[in-house]
Amino acid sequence: MATESALMTEGYEIISIEPSEAPSDTEGADWHCYVIGQGNNEIRGYRQGKRKAVLLDVEEIVARLNERRTGKRSRVHLVMPKAKKAEAKS
Repeated sequence: MATESALMTEGYEIISIEPSEAPSDTEGADWHCYVIGQGNNEIRGYRQGKRKAVLLDVEEIVARLNERRTGKRSRVHLVMPKAKKAEAKS
């Protein structure tokens, strides 16, 4: 149980972003491998682009993972339109 509670308090964070070869079955240049960590857990992914753009993308991923983890997702307030009144029959 101690491990479960530690994961609940630890947020996701960027561990590394390194230049990489293209993943198998893909082509192109400017690939980066990123690692996101939470405790002992790691998520490894690949993004194509300049390092600065990849960093911004991975920061967004980390922010969303942390929002999901804490349940603090932003919500949209939907307002249902009022039903039209039945038009009087002539």
